[in-house]
Amino acid sequence: MVNFFFEDTDEFEINKPEVEKNIEKLVTNENRILGDVNYILCSDAYLLDINRQYLNHDYYTDVISFDYCEENVISGDIFISVDTVADNAKEYGTTFENELERVMIHGVLHFVGYNDKSDDEVKVMRAKENQYLSLFK
Repeated sequence: MVNFFFEDTDEFEINKPEVEKNIEKLVTNENRILGDVNYILCSDAYLLDINRQYLNHDYYTDVISFDYCEENVISGDIFISVDTVADNAKEYGTTFENELERVMIHGVLHFVGYNDKSDDEVKVMRAKENQYLSLFK
């Protein structure tokens, strides 16, 4: 099940059934089972506090994932800064919706085992993001 929560930001419309269907396709395609994935959409300030408190990082980011997966069941919390998503959409010349979909996918890709620490891992992560973004079209 995919859930959405809003913290320290205005709520906006999300096509929840469509997102859940697409995230379930991603998870199934990666040979996993969808458990509970919670998207917490928040402000830059809220996510900065999470970054400082839990990761000891003192910088803004677009997404932080907390993995609660057990064996092949994908579960976790994915915090997304809507402020940074909006800024990144402008910077990359895309829509807010497209950039939001990308970071939603990104968080789940971490849960199924993809990382983005090295240049090679980043290339694989971007390719997977692009592959699964096509589900949202």
